Amino acid sequence: MKKLTISIVNYNGGEYLLSCLNSLEKIMDEADFDVFVIDNSSTDGSVEAAKKKLPKFNYILNSENLGFGKAHNAVLKKANTPYLLTLNPDSEIPKGTIPYMMDFMEKNKDVGISSPRVEKTDGTLDIASHRGFPTLWASFLYFFLKNDRLYHLTDRDMSKTHEVDSIVGAFMLMRKDVLEKVGYFDEDFFLYGEDIDLCFRVKKAGFKVMYVPQVKIKHVKGISSGIKKHSQKESSAGGSTKNLALNYFHST
Repeated sequence: MKKLTISIVNYNGGEYLLSCLNSLEKIMDEADFDVFVIDNSSTDGSVEAAKKKLPKFNYILNSENLGFGKAHNAVLKKANTPYLLTLNPDSEIPKGTIPYMMDFMEKNKDVGISSPRVEKTDGTLDIASHRGFPTLWASFLYFFLKNDRLYHLTDRDMSKTHEVDSIVGAFMLMRKDVLEKVGYFDEDFFLYGEDIDLCFRVKKAGFKVMYVPQVKIKHVKGISSGIKKHSQKESSAGGSTKNLALNYFHST
């Protein structure tokens, strides 16, 4: 029996989707996992190219853009593996990361969700993968006083494993039985905020959310939403998708 189901929501992921899937194909000897690509009505031919080059993976084609959480839930709810992983199509997984993270979860039964170090293309930490909950005080310190110690927990030792409030949906390794208890992604969100909300419910149920920097992934960031400055030129996201993403981003 497989232990892990990997869910990837694609929306105009272009060549990044292929790179992501190629990175998974290279590590299939390290762990026994299933891969599902849920395509949110892409128009760039990315999912067709992926199906042609990597037919061994599973593909679900939606007739409309359902957003992040609803698309993932279609796979996560039906999966029968003890572990679930959400992965962004603009991410790449190097060798060693998945088995290390799986072993970490096996040895730490009180952990509900975990993440490796998520690096941007320049090698710096994607700070969204290491967050505190956006309380009023944390938000005030961050936006008005430029103090990031509560909003992104920047006073922690980033080289050591430790508990955080929230990680990013680009890589969330989760226990299936924990999600059965607390619920899956809230489908009222379209994009941005679902990961924080889920982490909040997991912690409220008494489980830990952990940052594990001994292994890492690469994350380009913003390909599907089209609202990140560094990746806007490479994103095929349309105006309506960008507007929805912006609305949800600024409401979290």
